[in-house]
Amino acid sequence: MTPKPRTHSVNVLLLYPEIPDTFWSFKHALKFVRKKVSSPPLGLLTIAAMLPKHWNLRLADLNIRGLSRYDLTWAEYVLISAMTVQRKSSREAIKRCKEAGLTVVAGGPLFTVEHEHFPEVDHFVLNEAELTLPEFLKDLAKGRAKRIYSSDTYADIEKAPAPRWDLLEMKQYASMSVQYSRGCPFNCEFCNITALLGRTPRNKSAPQMIAELDSLYNQGWRGGVFFVDDNLIGNKRRLKTELLPALISWRKNKKGVPFGTEASINLADDEELLSMMVQAGFDTVFIGIETPNEASLAECGKGQNIRRDLIRDVKRIQRFGIQVQGGFIVGFDHDEPAIFTRLVDFIQKSGIATAMVGLLQAPPGTRLYNRLKHAGRLQEGISGDNVDGTTNILPVMNMELLCNGYKEILKNIYAPKAYYKRVMTFLREYNLPSNKHPWRIRRISESLMALSRSMISLGILGRERFHYWKLFFWTLFRRPKALPLAVTLAIYGYHFRRVCELRVL
Repeated sequence: MTPKPRTHSVNVLLLYPEIPDTFWSFKHALKFVRKKVSSPPLGLLTIAAMLPKHWNLRLADLNIRGLSRYDLTWAEYVLISAMTVQRKSSREAIKRCKEAGLTVVAGGPLFTVEHEHFPEVDHFVLNEAELTLPEFLKDLAKGRAKRIYSSDTYADIEKAPAPRWDLLEMKQYASMSVQYSRGCPFNCEFCNITALLGRTPRNKSAPQMIAELDSLYNQGWRGGVFFVDDNLIGNKRRLKTELLPALISWRKNKKGVPFGTEASINLADDEELLSMMVQAGFDTVFIGIETPNEASLAECGKGQNIRRDLIRDVKRIQRFGIQVQGGFIVGFDHDEPAIFTRLVDFIQKSGIATAMVGLLQAPPGTRLYNRLKHAGRLQEGISGDNVDGTTNILPVMNMELLCNGYKEILKNIYAPKAYYKRVMTFLREYNLPSNKHPWRIRRISESLMALSRSMISLGILGRERFHYWKLFFWTLFRRPKALPLAVTLAIYGYHFRRVCELRVL
């Protein structure tokens, strides 16, 4: 259904489907600070800034509230963006929008890969919107919009606009997100980043990023900001000579805004880079470590992790004042039954509190997907949830043995005794940066709320209460400045354990 040409004001609903209870949803942790969502729909906010100025826009984040009848009667168009893990909620939301007679336009990772499975959607704006959205808008204005808009080239993201933060209910979110670069120079077999965004990192300019952060700060945001880059250090030269110096200067009067991001393990090789990142305000980094089994690392093309002392690298980053969050995978062809114990031992020794462990999956478009499809080793569907105990791969290892071993990993690393011991291992290594103000990580009222609620839920009512108080007093007397972080990690541990219990174990 292609509507007639429209030149007057149009009511557009920007729709973000619900994210299920997953490892990264932090739903069980958010209640400690009375927040509903971990992070905002950055893609939709960026799209909003590209739409005609005379259009009336409203954001409906279904993680905050349900899709109301008022939304459906107000809107003429619905622009929906989603990730694979939001597939179920997307179907339900699209169904309601179509029943209300609305024109549905879809984009984002889910639809870029699976648009053929959504016949009810009117228009697809796929790949990078900087390239495909203008063409759609031009055709729409002429009343001749096509069903699918796609591109096999990559956008110049220095031309990307700042997100429309004003559309958010900011008080509902625990953190904010920005993006500095797209793409990754590495080519891990199981990762779809290079298939979607390329191997040559594309960066925004430093003034562009400072303008985005200024606009966010001017909206009143004082909490954490996560750089959602696939690999922040993909172009180290530009990072060190442009962005980091600009962030260091920006933070001189804004010391209460901590940053997090994703990077590769070779971050540990560059002490100058680590020092600059800490000065710029980065205190958390997610790293895909995957496995201590070098044969499996070679199998998946993760050469940057081979011939390293990975635990030493992790601890070096921690000593600089950056918490390492780790991604791990089991189910490689070269994995043997001993991998389950090896991985638990590695995680415990590393002090990586936030350890995401999943079964190997093959997303469509990856080299792994193509190889296993050719070998007849693929099953239907991929959940998009990294920690739900499912896989679309027929593994070399016996499936029952793999699944049982995976469950044992989760039981071990998120049992209260092991988890709290791991947090203390981390805190022994961690050096709180001198430029970090621990009680400004959140507003003082939120910090006190988290502390008081954790004391009741975890310290009195929780089965981890002995370990909670042991960590609390150990940190209070030995690492007092890290107490807010210790409490935060205790709350995270509760969330991770609940997710594992409800979805896997």
